[in-house]
Amino acid sequence: MDADITLTVDGQVRQVRVDTRTTLLDALRDRMGVTAPKKGCDHGQCGSCTVLLNGRRATTCLALAVAHDGAEITTAEGLADGDGAPHPVQRAFLDHDAFQCGYCTPGQICSAVGMLDEARAGHPSAVTTDLVGPVELTDAEIRERMSGNLCRCGAYVNIVAAIQEAAR
Repeated sequence: MDADITLTVDGQVRQVRVDTRTTLLDALRDRMGVTAPKKGCDHGQCGSCTVLLNGRRATTCLALAVAHDGAEITTAEGLADGDGAPHPVQRAFLDHDAFQCGYCTPGQICSAVGMLDEARAGHPSAVTTDLVGPVELTDAEIRERMSGNLCRCGAYVNIVAAIQEAAR
């Protein structure tokens, strides 16, 4: 069965007809030509498909497109400001060489933006020591919050450093 859905992707309203079993990732990549989110594991374990879904980070390979009709999606491509200047997290990833092959980078960046918003809002993680007050973004805190995003190249040290810089 097919359904017509509307998604706002990187600020642009897009309408698409999808089979009701289509994942959000497949709708974005195959039906809309949005290639920033990558298909890695297709099981929600690698984070390569991470986007900001209504402002929260989400793995699109586990989400059905029809369940998000009307949603606002921001990919790594949509994070730049109106003049095309990179988002502070994107700039920090470049400055710290926080990527090698680059396959996981769009998901890493979207996840980092989402996790920084979560930390600023005071949401604790499994390693947060002080549950009252602002979250201190230690290396351990960042690693825990980014643990859903894998990098086969092993650029983790630089990814943590980039996130530390972007958090400042």
